[in-house]
Amino acid sequence: MPAPRSALALASGIALDATCLDPPNAVHPVAWIGRAAALVERAAPRGARSRRIFGLVAALALPIATFEATRRFQRMARGRWFAAASLLALASSHRTLFARVTEVADALDAGDLPAARALLARHLVSRDTAELDSSEVSAATIESLAENLSDGVVAPWFWFALGGAPVAWAYRVSNTLDAMWGYRTAQYEDLGKAAAHLDDGWNLLPARLTALVLCVASVGERGTLEAFRVWRRDARRTASPNAGHPMSAIAGGLGVRLGKRGESGTAYELNEGGRAPAPADIHRALRVARRASALAAIALIAVAAARERRG
Repeated sequence: MPAPRSALALASGIALDATCLDPPNAVHPVAWIGRAAALVERAAPRGARSRRIFGLVAALALPIATFEATRRFQRMARGRWFAAASLLALASSHRTLFARVTEVADALDAGDLPAARALLARHLVSRDTAELDSSEVSAATIESLAENLSDGVVAPWFWFALGGAPVAWAYRVSNTLDAMWGYRTAQYEDLGKAAAHLDDGWNLLPARLTALVLCVASVGERGTLEAFRVWRRDARRTASPNAGHPMSAIAGGLGVRLGKRGESGTAYELNEGGRAPAPADIHRALRVARRASALAAIALIAVAAARERRG
């Protein structure tokens, strides 16, 4: 895509992303990528070392192939900005994320805890939600909002601002592989190791940018300074090197305690001095996240515009 249209394409793609729900899985490119990854997984060898090598090759080859396919598509579209904007809107999930979180909040507001648990498990988390109480569902929902704001919204915007739609889609494939294979289980420990590490690298800067804008956006809630304090103190308490950044920032900004029960390697607590979250805090988190996404959009459009000037 020609550089002079990158800021316009980014702004338009963000606008599309914020106003349109994701298309059905039958036609969504991310779902196609997931099906392709599942086919690749079936071909994986059995031995631990062989699976690690196979996983590394797949974790590199699929994003590179997607980068090239996206680049060729843009060439066919003659670099038109609206083609790039549409590609970005498909790579990110702003409105869908906020809609899913709102569904959980609405179920809790209606007193339907089983429905809230089911919606949380279906759309937002991979953990077992069957025994979670209302406060724990609220906490898990707020955590997922913060983490997915980074992985599913800010990160695609970030990589588009730096490298256009091909780089944004290479990131999206890498993130999808991590979501499918990045588990420390007997099935995926070796196959998904490379995918998990590559996704950590992709999200290193976007996670910290998301935490920063969440802190600034906490004005009017608990406060920006408290959000910064908790972020600096608790960001490394999660097993993931990135997820703890946006989650601790929003925990401090809202003044709530977030955490996950589980084995020693996965359990964590963020803002341990905060109160247990209530369903109303999900709505507060949504307000903060909306302001944070707007701040991230402004900053990244400015980055894209600066690239244009240099180009």
